[in-house]
Amino acid sequence: MMTVMISVVIPALNVAASLPATLAALTPGLDTGLVQEVLISDGGSTDGTQAVAQAAGARVLSGPAGRGGQLQRGAVAASGEWLLFLHGDTVLDPEWLFAAEEFLADAGNSARAAAFRFVLDDERPAARRLERIVAWRCARFGLPYGDQGLLLSRRFYGRIGGFRDLPLMEDVDLVRRIGRRRLSMLAVAAKTSGRRYRRGGYWRRPARNLLCLGLYFLGLPPRFLARLYG
Repeated sequence: MMTVMISVVIPALNVAASLPATLAALTPGLDTGLVQEVLISDGGSTDGTQAVAQAAGARVLSGPAGRGGQLQRGAVAASGEWLLFLHGDTVLDPEWLFAAEEFLADAGNSARAAAFRFVLDDERPAARRLERIVAWRCARFGLPYGDQGLLLSRRFYGRIGGFRDLPLMEDVDLVRRIGRRRLSMLAVAAKTSGRRYRRGGYWRRPARNLLCLGLYFLGLPPRFLARLYG
């Protein structure tokens, strides 16, 4: 068992159906002591999300909806030396524990962050195509999104200013401050729900995401982008 410990922070809003699988994947880390605690930063769920979290032994924090603010509150309440931010519909592959241990064991990574490989729980060829696009985006620009998880030391998180209470692009905002040279992409998969792509379309949804990203880089305020994003 390692001496450093991780606090897992999960922003949640009506994810009762997907949260059990997300939490179950963290069990090996809890069993070994690498994961110190799991915090669910809830934004006002009405579907039993809080009950699911409490039944699994997670600590629940309640507050206003908004992923940026929820992540911010979770980080403030966390007590671990390292922070792992994870979405409530993302399931880490079993090998995540070994990858995390290896990353934490390198003293030089105390001023770096790591994200996981994007995978969708959809067998369609369109899903594989999107996974390749995301892998290229991460390799070329160092821009993983929040559904790929983010692991970094608490000290480094504080030094770069942490998550901001933004209505959208809170993950891009933080990753840009981390910088591509201080970001490692782990080979382990973070499998996330493809529901939004099946509903919004495997072409339309990514195109809208790309439009929002481009407008964000051009300086359009996140509150306006949130209306476009839907």
